[in-house]
Amino acid sequence: MAFEYIKALHIIFVVTWFAGLFYIVRLFIYQTEALERPEPERAILKPQLDLMANRLWNIITWPSAVLTLIFGIWVLLYRPAYLQLPFMHAKLGFVVLLYAYHIRCHFIYKALQQGQARWNSTKLRLWNELATLLLFAIVFLIVLKSLLNMVWGMLALVLLAVTLMLATKWYKKVRERN
Repeated sequence: MAFEYIKALHIIFVVTWFAGLFYIVRLFIYQTEALERPEPERAILKPQLDLMANRLWNIITWPSAVLTLIFGIWVLLYRPAYLQLPFMHAKLGFVVLLYAYHIRCHFIYKALQQGQARWNSTKLRLWNELATLLLFAIVFLIVLKSLLNMVWGMLALVLLAVTLMLATKWYKKVRERN
């Protein structure tokens, strides 16, 4: 019974971690755009957005990432045979990429908190889609547990990536018209 509780907690913290990752990049976009605003608009927006990003990043996103890792390792300690399965190797590879994404977000966060926008809002919108792709890859691998299905899933993932990129470009054109 303890295994199910540990697995449930792992899933809960994965969900809260992804929620934080999805929203923090939206805040990065808003922070970047706020830095381009004239005064006094910038003076009003920047402190509020910095506060929101700080709370989200340090109270929700980082703790969720750490707790996801702790409970994920705990799940594997309960079921070490999972590590023998090929789909798990692929899943853990995507998890490593997700932590790399998280760490890169941390550098973006730190720069924006100091008022330095190194990426424009379009690049950040595309960056935001990477978390979506990683979510799809990880969930499909853990649910399907099959390398053949993984190949089909990866093809669908590529199609999803292209669709997201096109949608982002389309949305940019719509925003620029308005």
